[in-house]
Amino acid sequence: MDSERMWGVTPPISVSFPTEQEKKLNEALFQELRRQGTFESAAETQKRQQVLASLQKICDAFVKKVAEKKEANNPVLIRDARGKIFTYGSYRLGVYGPGSDIDTLVVAPRYVDRDDYFKYFPDLLVEMAPFGAIANLSVVREAFVPIIKFEYSGISIDLIFSRIATLKQLPADKDWGLKDNNLLRGLDERELRSLNGTRVTDEIMDLVPEPTTFRLALRAIKLWAQRRAIYANIMGYPGGVAWAMMVARVCQLYPKAASAVIVNKFFHIIARWPWPQPVLLKHIEDGPLQVRIWNPKHYPGDKYHLMPIITPAYPSMCSTFNITQSAKTVILQELERAAQISDAIMVGQRPWKDLFTKHTFFTKDFKYYINVISTSKTKEAHKVWSGYVESKVRLLVQGLERHPSIAIARPFNKAFDRVHWCKNDAEIEQVQNGSLAFVSKEKPDIAESKIKVELQPAEAVAADATNGQQTKPVLEANSVKAEDEGLSKVKPEPEEDTSANLQNLPAHLSPAKIKQEVQEDGTAVAANGDHDNTQPIKAETADAKIKKEDIPQKEGMEIWTSCHYIGLTLAEGAKSLDLSYQVDEFKDLCRRWDQFDVHLNSLNVVHVRNTTLPDDVFEPGEVKPSKPLKKRPANGDPAQRKRIATEDAPNPAKRQQTTAANPAVAS
Repeated sequence: MDSERMWGVTPPISVSFPTEQEKKLNEALFQELRRQGTFESAAETQKRQQVLASLQKICDAFVKKVAEKKEANNPVLIRDARGKIFTYGSYRLGVYGPGSDIDTLVVAPRYVDRDDYFKYFPDLLVEMAPFGAIANLSVVREAFVPIIKFEYSGISIDLIFSRIATLKQLPADKDWGLKDNNLLRGLDERELRSLNGTRVTDEIMDLVPEPTTFRLALRAIKLWAQRRAIYANIMGYPGGVAWAMMVARVCQLYPKAASAVIVNKFFHIIARWPWPQPVLLKHIEDGPLQVRIWNPKHYPGDKYHLMPIITPAYPSMCSTFNITQSAKTVILQELERAAQISDAIMVGQRPWKDLFTKHTFFTKDFKYYINVISTSKTKEAHKVWSGYVESKVRLLVQGLERHPSIAIARPFNKAFDRVHWCKNDAEIEQVQNGSLAFVSKEKPDIAESKIKVELQPAEAVAADATNGQQTKPVLEANSVKAEDEGLSKVKPEPEEDTSANLQNLPAHLSPAKIKQEVQEDGTAVAANGDHDNTQPIKAETADAKIKKEDIPQKEGMEIWTSCHYIGLTLAEGAKSLDLSYQVDEFKDLCRRWDQFDVHLNSLNVVHVRNTTLPDDVFEPGEVKPSKPLKKRPANGDPAQRKRIATEDAPNPAKRQQTTAANPAVAS
């Protein structure tokens, strides 16, 4: 019986049923989540079901078409040819809301391969869907998980593919699933990753005591994490699956508790979790394949995972391999803050809405930022380039974290996409340097169709070179590991003068770097002595003429940019900051990508102070930081402060300038 079952790998902390007060708090949580717009209408849900039914028909037609091409002499196989659509992620977990995408998997028999998928499926989508229903169709063959992205009647779909190598015909049973580990036999790594999305989701739901309780609690935690800007796997924070597994673990520890109690206990338990001890929903199992399973005893690289959360489906993997030290620090701070708020909520002192207040990343948290700007001269090129740069931002963050003058390097969890209209090369260069003077009035839709080049765990890439023994999966001073390349030491190119000096700190210019030293008033002075508040680290401009066939020829052109902001907290007592090496290393890594096109793409990194952040990073009602007003003297005119020559002192001595002990500390 379920009441006697031990959920998870340890006994429960409590099996108490909800009190009347906890039931009231649970209802209040439900109503608050409704007010926050986390639930969609029945009509919208029905629309999703209709889209999935249509995709199933297209999937069957796709498999039948391949059967006709490859098995022309087998009429029985052609007659019974079928595929199957599975979902995973938030939709399969039952925690989707308005505007949520649907993560979808196409499963086919063994004679259908990935090349067939990309060759036939996109055309069948357009052909079989209602006229005009398919928009923003993008095919990404070389992603970590190959994918087709599109919108179907306004619903975003991420469609991946896998075959079942052991089956020449898929079962007709509508309840047939993917839980059998033997279905993984004969698959390559990309197919294995594709299947595991659905397998992990199904395992999570099987391992929670009360699915309804789990779903409501997860909705609350997802909303909280999104509002606090700590939700984005690609940026080094937990993604949706990782947050779901953490909530599921708390549900296992309190199997009879109400969702409101689960939310409160979640913050306390995860904040005090003995990291790097992993979060496990069940014991890690062996299986029939010779594949890598997360095990820090066998794979040294796994020891460096800061907050390991392990997927329950075979083969078990770490879903949070890319969490950085700064991200861990910020997450723990947010958990402590939320624990205090939820404690007050549980005793009736505060309402649930206080838990979901928006982050203060731009309004209060930092004085200094690094802005990573990816730029392209066509929309299609920008989908690919911006997605690749986004997947590498966390490597820059890891480099910044190792700088002795930086305490925290926190990336914002999403990019700001903009379209600019430029009339000449000079304006294009200004945009590449961060200027917003030429922003188009129309809102760009690049975010909906941006190609996410997902990062593979660095230690998995290193395995081949070390016979399964991994090294630390971070951007080291002498090596860089990424999913598509292993770089030896990345040295700044001698002809470049690239650095990330903070605004309002004086700069010392040398041939190899821009070093920042501190002046008493905290202002930045360029080499010529002028104050400079907008100087970029490096303007990445094309060194060759743009191809006419690639760039639209007209009186002016659109320039597409995506900006990632990294907030910096300086270490106590920091007196200088030279980021030239870290920035050069990051830019060189990105430019060495085989799809980088100097005629279409550029990359720049600039410094920004909180008072000069662009207006579009603030939402209505938020107050943009402003420069502090200079204090007027307590008595007399400011001019009276100047020393005046007298007969007794004809040439008054100048006041000696001192260096500030702490140049700038982000609040």
